[in-house]
Amino acid sequence: MTATPRMRDFAHSLLTYEAGAGKTFEPMDSPTLRVYEKLRQCIDEFVGVAGFLSLATRALALAKREAPSLSAARVTADGALQGLGELEPQFNIDRERAGKYPSCEGGVILIALILGLLCIFLGEALTLSLLRNTWPDEVFDDPSLANRRTA
Repeated sequence: MTATPRMRDFAHSLLTYEAGAGKTFEPMDSPTLRVYEKLRQCIDEFVGVAGFLSLATRALALAKREAPSLSAARVTADGALQGLGELEPQFNIDRERAGKYPSCEGGVILIALILGLLCIFLGEALTLSLLRNTWPDEVFDDPSLANRRTA
């Protein structure tokens, strides 16, 4: 399994949103870590720590095949993500909007794979419902993300 273009677009939208949200607060973790932690909280409530741990571990193993920059990353026993600190030290939202995001490609792939696995296991409608509880509606405004069927 690889990250589909649709799931990459979706992941990129979430990362871009979190990168913009981080500008209004004190410096925080990378957008990938913020998205990952929000997914972790959301999914933990639905399937528990063990369910999220299985999902995240599988997604990371798959992501490492596509993005060698993730080689130091690991999922801890409680589902936290470690070793991602250097992956995207400076997420430039202007470059992101221009469609140039190689600096966070590993993060995009990891989040895309988590989303893709969620869609496989829970179905698209339930996955989107869970995500809408975590992120505001504007993240889902792009109809190509919310309404297209998984390829």
